[in-house]
Amino acid sequence: MKVKFTDLYKLIPEKKKVLSKLNYLIKNSKFVGGDEVKNFEKNFAKYTGSKYCVTLGNGTDALEIAVKSLNLKKGSEIIVPVNTWISTAEAVKNNGYKLVFCDIDLRDYSLSIPDLKRKINSNTSAVIAVHLYGNPSDMYNIKKITQKKNLKLIEDCAQAHGSRIKKKHVGTFGDVGTFSFFPGKNLGAFGDGGAIITNSKKISNFVLRMRNHGALNKYDHNFSGRNSRLDTLNAAVLNHKLTNYKKSLSSRNKLAKIYFSKLKTLSGIQTYKLKKNYEYCYHQFVIRTSSRDKLKNFLTKNKIDTMIHYPYMLNELNFFPNDKKLKNSKNLGKKILSLPISEEHTKDEILYVANKISLFFKKQILNK
Repeated sequence: MKVKFTDLYKLIPEKKKVLSKLNYLIKNSKFVGGDEVKNFEKNFAKYTGSKYCVTLGNGTDALEIAVKSLNLKKGSEIIVPVNTWISTAEAVKNNGYKLVFCDIDLRDYSLSIPDLKRKINSNTSAVIAVHLYGNPSDMYNIKKITQKKNLKLIEDCAQAHGSRIKKKHVGTFGDVGTFSFFPGKNLGAFGDGGAIITNSKKISNFVLRMRNHGALNKYDHNFSGRNSRLDTLNAAVLNHKLTNYKKSLSSRNKLAKIYFSKLKTLSGIQTYKLKKNYEYCYHQFVIRTSSRDKLKNFLTKNKIDTMIHYPYMLNELNFFPNDKKLKNSKNLGKKILSLPISEEHTKDEILYVANKISLFFKKQILNK
């Protein structure tokens, strides 16, 4: 059996309807802005339970604009988890703030609360919590800490469409939440796309202008902004996918249960530690093992695709701060492995992957 890591074409629901909609927009020269974009912003705001949603060109722009919207103290520090996609850290550096890395919690790869408390000082202005792999960070404790210290709070939800804590969608706990609609995301467009959600009208108005050269209307420039607009075609795709997204999440959760059931008793492998009242979107299903490279090669030989998210921690890059006191994340990039999981996968495929992993570790024990 061949198991692909993902097949983006298979992830498109009701393909004929999508193509018909795109054809209509193309024939009517609807490419930038318009009702499709406004409708998706309205629908996504409702889905996440936020007052405002502003779509953008990509998730990186969403992070950078989110930081800029908070008008933080010049030269102040922003704390970011060390295991995340580089955009989270870039948003800090590209806005001229000091980047401070925080360790992660090995139970679910979210931000480490104890290390966060240690990293906060008088020059800290904000924290960016990342809901990595679709695993919600401990937002109630993080928010309690940031409120007590009078810090701004940004949530990077690029991988967490549909993840919730006590029915409350991630991205709505802090001052602003950011999303990516890159094709490989659970809710993916046919190209780049992003969004910011917030309950602040002030932040929303700033983002609306920032994405369009500082203007709400043509030649209505209040400041120097940038060009970061979600195009009409991708908004239409996302609108359609959003109507089918509940079904997608249900499929991913069912497949994740198979992994947990089959892998939980294996020695030498760690899966997520799930939390009560948390809902997971399973953008990735990541396991951790000291035999990662051998396992990856074994699965490849058995025609199973895997990936690594991410092969190094950001503090290992020579242009970022090299904090050597991050104990949990040390060498983590050499141990983690992302397994296939998406609504396009079948139960039999996931069982095949899980059984091959079980076989690998049984062979490991026999060869000792």
